[in-house]
Amino acid sequence: MSRSPWFRRLSLIATVLTLVVVVLGAYVRLSDAGLGCPDWPGCYGQISVPDAPAEIANANAAYPDRPVEAAKGWKEMIHRYVAGTLGLLVFALAVLAWRNRRDPGQPLAVPLALVAVIIFQALLGMWTVTWKLKPLIVMAHLLGGLTTLSLLTWQTLRVFGGAGALCLPRGWRVAMVAALVLLAGQIALGGWTSANYAALACNEFPACTPGEVWPQVADFPAGFDPWHGIGPDYEYGTHLSRGAKVAIHLTHRVGAVVVFIALFGLGLALIRRGGLAAAGGVALAAGVTAQFALGVSNVLFSLPLGVAVAHNAGAAILLAVLVALNHFAHPSRLP
Repeated sequence: MSRSPWFRRLSLIATVLTLVVVVLGAYVRLSDAGLGCPDWPGCYGQISVPDAPAEIANANAAYPDRPVEAAKGWKEMIHRYVAGTLGLLVFALAVLAWRNRRDPGQPLAVPLALVAVIIFQALLGMWTVTWKLKPLIVMAHLLGGLTTLSLLTWQTLRVFGGAGALCLPRGWRVAMVAALVLLAGQIALGGWTSANYAALACNEFPACTPGEVWPQVADFPAGFDPWHGIGPDYEYGTHLSRGAKVAIHLTHRVGAVVVFIALFGLGLALIRRGGLAAAGGVALAAGVTAQFALGVSNVLFSLPLGVAVAHNAGAAILLAVLVALNHFAHPSRLP
């Protein structure tokens, strides 16, 4: 446990703020505001969205293919402001960690790693805009945000103590790590589905389309081609055929079933152990059930914005739950 109260407080604040940034990012993406500002880090060359008539005219002249849409621009800029605040907090944590590095309970490797992750996240944020929502970059940006959340969750739990409190044998700890890896893979699939606008490629459940559980049109090589070059505008997924989008969606569905079975089963097993493990099991089983239900609702109700954002938030919270379970399952090894 770190003896620095400021480090503990800032770690907790940064963890909560990261969840806010992840949810805001999902809201921006799902409300089609990812290119609300066509440049970076400002918006049409300004630190805020142009609002005066002359500013709007100049912005429209500079970006004739992206005329000012104030509502979308503000969504994007608010996300950037909050993400920038998170970046400052992460740098402050790294400075505190370095100053307290002789404290035997002070994490150092994770705070320094977080600085590198945040810098790379800023680059991904820039490329997301300048490369016009290239799916590989959009997915990487999402994974970077969730990596930040995972590292901060782990760090916060470490500095508050409680590592190893579940007292689980090694086999259980291996299962916890495997569950975390499995969930991370499914989140990546979800990010790829969203970035390629494939969430509604199948509009029925449990079938994909009326009368088709597994459509023959599914084109997996095209759906999982990661590159497609730099330069095209990838907004709305017009670079992909229907078959490619169907393949992406089907893969995400299969992954959802596998993850649901694995995590729900692990949750039930933890519940049977009783005590703190049971509390963690309830959180895990309830979380993965809610997440599965939100995913089905997205299909049945044609991707309502609130449900889609909640699905992204649910993935982040479920990831944090599994990180917490791994923390409580593993003996303390402060980096």
